[in-house]
Amino acid sequence: MTESTVDDRSQPGLKIRRATRADLRHIGRLGALLVAVHHEFDSRRFLAPTPRTREGYAGFLASQLEEPDAAVFVAEVNGDVIGYAYAAVESYDYMSLRGPAGVLHDIIVDPERRRQGAGRALLEAVLDYARSRGLGQIVLSTAERNEAAQRFFSGLGFRRTMVELTAELQSPESNRA
Repeated sequence: MTESTVDDRSQPGLKIRRATRADLRHIGRLGALLVAVHHEFDSRRFLAPTPRTREGYAGFLASQLEEPDAAVFVAEVNGDVIGYAYAAVESYDYMSLRGPAGVLHDIIVDPERRRQGAGRALLEAVLDYARSRGLGQIVLSTAERNEAAQRFFSGLGFRRTMVELTAELQSPESNRA
């Protein structure tokens, strides 16, 4: 038996539910944090945050709330949104050489509220959603330097299947969100 690096503690009052329009400002804040953290990992690969990132992220995820092949979940503790996950159902993807699958695009928990079960609960909601859609597989990507996320997902049964390589063809200044 391998040892799991996932923390099984659960936050009192933790609730996972589908996101609503009322959650968008919280989701926008967390999405902007996701952009900033990834940019810190690799500023040449990932978008730089701007003053409009929060609103842009919230606006995009607002467009996904009613999409039949997408799901946005929030983790809430005592009425406070502390995390979210965004996943979609995709059909055959010949560029990735895979069949229909769930794709976990985003998952983030406020850094001050991590390691208390919210990330795991969000992921379980996404997995349940994918199963309810009849999917047999879910895929995701993490930043190369995001070792904590890689340990988290590996501890829950995910395995490495692809490696992304990047080469710059233009100046880094043109990489703005």
